[in-house]
Amino acid sequence: MGSYTQLTYPIVYATKYRTRSIVTEIRERLYEYIRGTLRGKNGRLVQIGGVADHVHLLAQLSPSLAVSGVIRDVKANSSRWMNEQPEVKRTFEWQKGYGAFTVSYSRIPKVRAYIQNQEEHHRKITFQEEYVDFLKRHDIQFRTEHLFEDEHHG
Repeated sequence: MGSYTQLTYPIVYATKYRTRSIVTEIRERLYEYIRGTLRGKNGRLVQIGGVADHVHLLAQLSPSLAVSGVIRDVKANSSRWMNEQPEVKRTFEWQKGYGAFTVSYSRIPKVRAYIQNQEEHHRKITFQEEYVDFLKRHDIQFRTEHLFEDEHHG
C-alpha cells in the first residue's frame, strides 16, 4: 500500500517592522520567486497574496520536510532576492516568525478567496489585528508583547 498526503497550510508573515516595502512594481515577481522556491522544496503554491507589509501563502508541502525549515528557506531566499532588485530602495527583511496553520481540503476555495481579497480586506483591518484573530481562531496561546517586532523595542 502506498502513502498519500494532502498537507495544505495557510502561512502568513510580515516585513520587518511591518514596513510597507513590498511595492506594487515588484510584488508579482516576488510572488513568482516564492512559487519557484516552494517548487524547489517539492511544494506547491496554491495561492499567494498580500499587501505592502505582509504576505499570505496557501501551500501544499511535502511531508518529508519540516514546515519551519521550508518557511525559513522561503523567507531567506526571497529576502536575498528582494535585496538584489533595483526597485528596492532600502534593505529588505522579513520579520522573525510566521503563522502556519492547517486547512482541510474542502476549505481550500474559501482560503484562496480570502488571500485573493487582501487589498480590500486590509482597508478595514490591520495586519496586527488580522494576525491576532488567526491565533485566537486556532486556539494558539500567545503573549502580545512577543508577537510583533517594533523598530524601537526589537
